This record gives sequence, structure tokens and C-alpha cells, in this order.
Amino acid sequence: MMNAVSRSFARRLPSLRLTAASTVRCYRGDSGEAEPNLSEKEKELLRVAMPRSDEILKRHQRMPKLDEIPSASRLETDTELDVRKKRLVYRSKQRGWMEVDLLLGTWANQNVPKLSMEELDEFEDFVNLETIDIYNIMTLRVDLPEEMKTESGDSVVERIQQWAKGSPLGKADPSTYKTVKTE
Repeated sequence: MMNAVSRSFARRLPSLRLTAASTVRCYRGDSGEAEPNLSEKEKELLRVAMPRSDEILKRHQRMPKLDEIPSASRLETDTELDVRKKRLVYRSKQRGWMEVDLLLGTWANQNVPKLSMEELDEFEDFVNLETIDIYNIMTLRVDLPEEMKTESGDSVVERIQQWAKGSPLGKADPSTYKTVKTE
């Protein structure tokens, strides 16, 4: 009798279930309704393969401990840092709302190259918000979330709010939009 793990493994490997001698066509989905018809040879293969498969799966899913990661892999090189900054500037310019593209994209183009690693993390957290939330926070329509505030009032998001308050782009016009999107 096969246990649940063996049935699960058999569903993941349909080639073990259907041999050349088998002429039965089966649904290959994960509904679990049909009992797999395995020959004795296939059952023996499963008994041998399952422990190794489980070991590989556990190793694949396990997160490495920090001391297991080589130090060279943990440090960001200048190239990786430049790529990250360019990616953040691009994401800031390509949000999909003209207002957010103009404001956030312009601020990012001017300021992201000068940000420290900690400030980049903070800015990336802000950019990961929904576009409507970014717009509402930048235009002071909603309060800044507590985790983005600092006692000194100089977090990246608070600096963006102060910058946006000063109407940095003047009146919106197509040439300004084109400049912001292509710089």
C-alpha cells in the first residue's frame, strides 16, 4: 500500500506512473482523485528514490545561514550598487501614473545616486508600495506610515514630501514629462 508521500511523488513524476507497456491515458493534474497504478518495479523505484528526493527538496528549500555565505557574495560591489541605483531610478520613472512618474522620477534621478545603503533600502521600501499609496504620501493626502518616520524628520520619504511641497516641476507640460522620462 502506498502512503500519501509516495502518491504525491508519483504525481510529480508522471513518467514513473506511465510505462511503455501502459496504454491508459490519465489526467496529469494534482486533483489526487485517481489512485496511481504502479507496477512492483515502479513501487521499488519510488522506495529508492523518495529518501533522496526528500533530502534534495529539504536542501533546496532551506535558507543558508549567514556564516555559510562567502563574504565576497555578501558585499555589494560598485557595479551591483550602480545597477541597483539605476533600477530604482527606472522604477521611479515608470510607475504608470504621470503625476507619480514626474514627481518620484525627477526626485530619484536627482537624489538616488547620492543615497547611502541604508537610505537606498528605505527608498526601495517606499518604491515597493502601491502607486496610489506613493502618490497619497508624496502629496500629503495621507499620513506617513510610522515605520517610515524618523524623530529627526529627515527620512528619505520625508525629504521627498518636502521636495514635492515646493512644486519642483512648476506647471505640468509635455516637454517636462518627456525630459523626466528620458533622462
